Amino acid sequence: MTTDATYMMDGGAAVARMLKRMGRWDEALAALPTDAVAERAELLVDSFWWRLHGSEEAEEAVGALLQTGPILAGYLGAQIRYTRLLFDLGPRPDDLQQARQGFAAARDDVPLAGWATFWLGVLADNIDEDPHTAGAAYQQALKHARDHSDALLESYAARHLGDHLLDHDHEHGIAQLRRSYHLRAALGARPQTAAAALTLAAELPPGAEADQLREAAGLTARELGLTWLLRAL
Repeated sequence: MTTDATYMMDGGAAVARMLKRMGRWDEALAALPTDAVAERAELLVDSFWWRLHGSEEAEEAVGALLQTGPILAGYLGAQIRYTRLLFDLGPRPDDLQQARQGFAAARDDVPLAGWATFWLGVLADNIDEDPHTAGAAYQQALKHARDHSDALLESYAARHLGDHLLDHDHEHGIAQLRRSYHLRAALGARPQTAAAALTLAAELPPGAEADQLREAAGLTARELGLTWLLRAL
């Protein structure tokens, strides 16, 4: 993910940005101008993350960026590699190293800095099993998000910080998960909202609210074909 206004601003790209928020990746791709190389790569990488198919097409699109946008290409390629590692989708021997390098390089790129820091956090959390490094990265990403009014990034940082808080400050952890859910819903980010709903439901006591959140997550996951979310359900 990036702040999705960074590379998608005008004309068909603006329509694609709105469709991407809705989880309508195929329609978003159809709306793009033929010369929108960066936007196409970003859409395909995002689609691969949520649906866990289309990796070859995503890699090809990222490869087309290497000459004109090497930092963005490295960053998006790192997302592909992290997705393979996290979901065990035939990871390659150099995936971890290349993912780390791609995210680290993007921290020096102003439009990508906050997101790259966040992704380094999840890499530390879920692959390296280093919660201390991960927590520091999430805090940095949260500060960047607030400094730059990036509510979607804030929702991601809040969700992961909330997860870290649950063991020793459950109430504060739930508050962070709930904030993540509300931010995503306000932004109309349907895949992210569904994921936040399921995460929050899992930490709430049994009852009507948890049931409704799971139901909402399931409806969205089935409609949009959100593969890993469907598995979690």
